[in-house]
Amino acid sequence: MGIKIGNIDIGDFPLLLAPMEDVSDPPFRALCKKYGADVMYTEFISSEGLIRDAKKSTMKLDIYDFERPIGIQIFGNNIESMRMATEICEKAKPEFIDINYGCPVKKVALKGAGAGILQDIPKMVTMTKEIVNATNLPVTVKTRLGWDEDTKYIVEVAERLQDVGIKAISIHGRTRKQMYKGEADWTLIGKVKNNPRMYIPVFGNGDIDSPEKVSSVKNRYGVDGVMIGRAAIGNPWFFNNVKHYLKTGTHLPLPSIKDRVDVCKQHLKHSIEWKGEVLGIAEMKRHYTNYFKGISHFKDYRIKMITSNNKEEIEHILDEVSIKFN
Repeated sequence: MGIKIGNIDIGDFPLLLAPMEDVSDPPFRALCKKYGADVMYTEFISSEGLIRDAKKSTMKLDIYDFERPIGIQIFGNNIESMRMATEICEKAKPEFIDINYGCPVKKVALKGAGAGILQDIPKMVTMTKEIVNATNLPVTVKTRLGWDEDTKYIVEVAERLQDVGIKAISIHGRTRKQMYKGEADWTLIGKVKNNPRMYIPVFGNGDIDSPEKVSSVKNRYGVDGVMIGRAAIGNPWFFNNVKHYLKTGTHLPLPSIKDRVDVCKQHLKHSIEWKGEVLGIAEMKRHYTNYFKGISHFKDYRIKMITSNNKEEIEHILDEVSIKFN
């Protein structure tokens, strides 16, 4: 029997696509799902934006059957707004609701949302309980080890969140103060997982940049699955490569230039379909570097792609790339 979030079976050792702002949108999620991701999350959605019906927030509620199981992730610092946002999310019919207690960026954390709530654990527990009570869907949490070096209370915090009814927890192995600097500390994630009082799935996150790293944290800390973020950007093949490595101890061949071009074109097409031509093209610009990472003398093509605002022209440049670098 696989790992379960509530009664949703997500496989024996699920690979979760991290919710990344301006990255984990439906076009990107579609590719990650196709290449082996087991569980999806939306980009994080502001609870205040949802209850005000702001277009930027409600657009993120778009979920599709092919990407299930999926969680809608919300953030905010007001308990009543979070409760109301949970009820709005439930209508979009995700498999679960995820609470973001991990985002470290100033505009979120310094307002007491995201990782900011790690400075007020009683409020974090109360808010979680209210959200659990507001929905029939399973509720999960994504968080960090603590606010800073002196407040790494994650072992106790995870237990308290489990006690008020969450069905899984994903832990990023850094404090808020670290942002994304330094190394993720997996020892504390392991302590949460191996706490005899914990019975919900514990997923680890942070510095998962190779199949070897996944194998290492799986064997060393016993986590129930891993959440993959930056390693998947421009590399949706990463999930299948991890699965292949865990099964065989060997790597799949690297995607060819043609594979990269084909997937980049698919990504561009879906991005334009979902966001319209102007925004779809603009938001793809951050992905080109990642799709063609490691190719020498690629700079001129990258500059051409990021300066073009025309779909046909970008596709033509991609065709050139396919011929020149194959």
